[in-house]
Amino acid sequence: MKSLKMLVAEDEFLSRNLLTRMIQPYGTVDGAVDGAEAIAALKAAYELGKPYDLVFLDIMMPVKDGQATLQELRNYEENLGIPSPDACKVIMVTALGDAKNVMAAFKSQCEGYVTKPYSADAIRETVEKIAMA
Repeated sequence: MKSLKMLVAEDEFLSRNLLTRMIQPYGTVDGAVDGAEAIAALKAAYELGKPYDLVFLDIMMPVKDGQATLQELRNYEENLGIPSPDACKVIMVTALGDAKNVMAAFKSQCEGYVTKPYSADAIRETVEKIAMA
C-alpha cells in the first residue's frame, strides 16, 4: 500500500486531531489551523518537490475558508502547469451539507465531500476511493 502525504486544514482542535488519527494509517499527516496556513504548507510542499497527495479542507475556517483555499490551490497548481490528474486530491470536510456548498466545492475541483459528524468508515472509504485508486 502506498504511503500518502496528507494535510488536514481544520480550525477546531478536536476535529483536527480526530481526523488526523483516522487517516494516520495511510501515511504522514500535517495540520493547519486555517486556510492561509494550509496554502503556505501546500506551496512549500510543491516548492520542495514533495506535494501533498491528499488534502482535507474544512469549509468554515477563519482567515481563509476552505472554498477560497481550494480555489487558490487550484489556481496555484494551474500556474505551475500541473495537469488536473497530477494535482493533489482534495476532500472537503464540513458541517455544511447544503447543495450550494457541495456544488461550489466540486466546481472548484475537489474530489470528495464528507459532512460532519463523519465516521471512521466514511473517511476510510473516501480516502481509499480517491487516493488509493
